[in-house]
Amino acid sequence: MIQDSETHRIPVAGFVGALLVAAIWGFNFIAIKIGVAGMPPLFLVAIRFILTSFPAVFFIKRPRVPLGYLAVYGLLLGVGQFGLVFTAMKMGAPAGLTSIMLQSQAFFTALLAAIFLKERIRLNNVIGMVMAAAGLAAIAFSGTSATLTPLLIVMILAAAGFWATANIVAKAMPKTDGLSLIVWSSLFSPLPLLGLSLLLEGKEAIAASLGNLGLVSIGALAYLVLLSTLFGYGVWNQLIMRFGASRIAPFSLLIPIFGVSAGALVLGERFSLADGVAAVLVLAGLLVHVFGGPRKIAPLVPTAPEKP
Repeated sequence: MIQDSETHRIPVAGFVGALLVAAIWGFNFIAIKIGVAGMPPLFLVAIRFILTSFPAVFFIKRPRVPLGYLAVYGLLLGVGQFGLVFTAMKMGAPAGLTSIMLQSQAFFTALLAAIFLKERIRLNNVIGMVMAAAGLAAIAFSGTSATLTPLLIVMILAAAGFWATANIVAKAMPKTDGLSLIVWSSLFSPLPLLGLSLLLEGKEAIAASLGNLGLVSIGALAYLVLLSTLFGYGVWNQLIMRFGASRIAPFSLLIPIFGVSAGALVLGERFSLADGVAAVLVLAGLLVHVFGGPRKIAPLVPTAPEKP
């Protein structure tokens, strides 16, 4: 069993669920790479969220949260995170390296949770994060990182920041169902994305992609909608709202292991011995973060003393 700040224990089912989502999101980068090869990236993201919300919105009850929360979450996730990630991968960012750089969201999430939600940071959390950060840095700055330009790195890190902020918004919401949250918040993503696509990508590129739509592109889109979005974010949000953002977010550090492996196996991207050693360091950091002892350090934002 895993200790938790709210319930003191995370059941094995929650641990397995977080691992499964990490695997799905790791292979998600292959689906993105395939998808943006046949469609403009912003248009592809818009279609993804249209299919995420329709027709499911007619069958899934709206979560009991203000529309403002749903709108902010949908814009952060759809326009901010995925708009930047899909565009960066269209511009040449490799699947494996993108999966690595995006996991900086775990650090952003823990920091934001400590500042805005007053979630405590334990000593083992800090040690685990430092170990994982070292592993991520070792992979990112290995020989394969030459394909990542400064612009692409900034885009991916910005996407990680949007993801972390979405995690905090999800945690700040009243308790609700994770699947209903992703379905209803997805209503707010398509229109801004379609507008940006028409402005930046052009209606000619959109029309051409629809005219040449093949089974491979349809399969990639199905993976993005059904597994990555509906199942992945439904489970992810449920875990965050139950166990806390700073506890669940570090499981995303496993995504690069799946992402780099998938990139090497499916797309032939380079995966060196040094990358493998660094991936093990990431996993070790995650284990220290999750399974570490109960010793705590002070929260980043002081809390008011308890009343006697």
